[in-house]
Amino acid sequence: MTISTATTTTSPSRAPLAGFTAQLVLLAVLAVYSGLSSWGWVAGVAFGVVLCGLLNRAALPSLGWANMVTFGRAILTGGVFALVASAASGVVVPAALLVTIAAVALAMDGVDGQVARRTGTSSAFGARFDMEVDAFLILVLSVAAALEFGWWALAIGAFRYLFVAASWALPWLNAALPPRFGRKVVAAQQGVMLAVVVSGLLPVWLAVAALVIALGSLTWSFGRDIAWLYQASRVRHSARSRWSAALVTQ
Repeated sequence: MTISTATTTTSPSRAPLAGFTAQLVLLAVLAVYSGLSSWGWVAGVAFGVVLCGLLNRAALPSLGWANMVTFGRAILTGGVFALVASAASGVVVPAALLVTIAAVALAMDGVDGQVARRTGTSSAFGARFDMEVDAFLILVLSVAAALEFGWWALAIGAFRYLFVAASWALPWLNAALPPRFGRKVVAAQQGVMLAVVVSGLLPVWLAVAALVIALGSLTWSFGRDIAWLYQASRVRHSARSRWSAALVTQ
C-alpha cells in the first residue's frame, strides 16, 4: 500500500493539542537541563497557548506536512522564547543550548517551503505561518542580543512589526511587493548573525559590528521596499485621477 504525502495530514482538531503538549514537554526538558524562571514558564506556556489557539481558530480542513514542519519550528521558537525570558529575569541560561535550539529552527526554514512545493500543498496560510514564525524568532533573538549589547539591538526584531503597525495608518504599505533576491538574503542573514552574536563566540567589538551590519542591511532593505511601495501608490493615484478626469469629460 502506498501513502501519498500530498494527502496524508494531521487532523486540525488534534494538531493544536498535540503541539501544545509538545511545547510543554520541551519546556520541561529545558527546565531540567538549564532551569527556567517563573517568567520563562509564563512566556513559554503563553506562547504555546496563543500559537495553538490561533491554529485551532484557523479551522483548516487539514494541517499538512509542510505546515507541520512550520509548527515544529514554532514550538522550538517557543522554547527559545522561554529561555530568553528566563535570561531577562536573571537566570543564567547556557548560550550553547539557546543557540542550538534557535539554529535548528533556523535550519528548518525553507524545508517547509520545499515540502509544500513537492507535495503541491503551497498555500497563503502556509506562507503567512512561515513568515510569522521567522519574524517572532528574529524578535526573540534580538531581545537576547539586546540583553547583552544594549536595547538598540532590539530594533532588528522590531523592524517588521513597526512596518506592520505603520501599514494600519498607511494602507499603501500593504500592496504586493515584487520578488527580490536581496530581500531574501537580508532576511536570512538576520537570524544567522543574531544566533552567532548570542552564542558568545565573538569578541565584543565584532559582535557589535555584526549587529550594526544586520541592522544597517535591514534598514536598507525596508527602506528600498517602502520607497518602491510609495512610488507605486503615487502611480496608482495618478492613474485613477486621469481615469476619473476622462470619465468627467465624456
